[in-house]
Amino acid sequence: MKAAFIESTGTPDVIRVGDLPTPKPAGGEVLVRVAAAALNPIDLYIRAGTVAMPIPKPFISGCDLAGVVEAVGPAGTRFAVGDRVWGSNQGLLGRQGTSAEFACVHEDWLYPTPDGVTDQTAAAVALTGITAHLGLFRGALLQAGETVFVNGGTGGVGSMVVQMARAVGAKVITTVGSAAKADLARRWGADGVLNYKTDDIAAGIRALTDGKGVNVWFETQREPDFVRTVDLMAQRGRVIVIAGRTAKPVLPVGPFYVKGLTLHGYAMFNATSAEQRACADDINRWLSEGKLDVPIGKVFPLAEAAAAHRFLEENTIGGAGTLTGKVLLTPGG
Repeated sequence: MKAAFIESTGTPDVIRVGDLPTPKPAGGEVLVRVAAAALNPIDLYIRAGTVAMPIPKPFISGCDLAGVVEAVGPAGTRFAVGDRVWGSNQGLLGRQGTSAEFACVHEDWLYPTPDGVTDQTAAAVALTGITAHLGLFRGALLQAGETVFVNGGTGGVGSMVVQMARAVGAKVITTVGSAAKADLARRWGADGVLNYKTDDIAAGIRALTDGKGVNVWFETQREPDFVRTVDLMAQRGRVIVIAGRTAKPVLPVGPFYVKGLTLHGYAMFNATSAEQRACADDINRWLSEGKLDVPIGKVFPLAEAAAAHRFLEENTIGGAGTLTGKVLLTPGG
């Protein structure tokens, strides 16, 4: 099979595209013919070696995939040959990834693709959708009528936070960097949209909440400003943190505990398969109901995997601002 793989960590130039043996499903694994694989920042960090994880050699990167079941291992029970499936949590903790024509995935990490949902959409929603769901519902216990703030409402995770919060009847405030992105965030249901380049964010949040503050602050920035955040929180608010591995921000302990706030951090790939499947069940329902619009920014053929990594890196680390939505690889392209 064709695969994008590395023999050692480094820049995108270490990625090679070539032939590797097609894996065979063992135990409860399923062999998936990959139609689309999505890239995420964690894929960049593992490839670069900035996040240390055990990796086999050669190593195929990529967490997310969607495709068709080609074969089922001897202990598989949930899927049959020909089923359309999507999933995430691959290319992590020693598992091979999804940037290949085929991937062996344990059935616990796979979910049925709803009718009418494309493989590209299913792959694009995987990690970001599960990440957003875990933060909003397992972490923050979001309820209808509460107010959520999320930085970057048109980013991968941010766009899912906006739409999932709206799907359960919450109010959403978000930030964007352009008028076009503001229009997109409003189309997805954001009640308040602030431009972080031109608006006074703190003043805007106070005005949009009538001075009461937000109930759930979904922090996607690498260097969170907890002094500002705590000041803008409502009583018994919950702060969710998913980024900033090296960040060591100041936490204003006094105002934090007086307001009865909680701070919840997590890495999606540490969630159990049962927890992630619960997220996938909701995601599938919302996709079927048309409540989730999954933005896809750029699609690369597998042969251009290095260029795809470089493009995502320019935007997530370099701040190029040329991407709205997910970056995908199409192994058949």
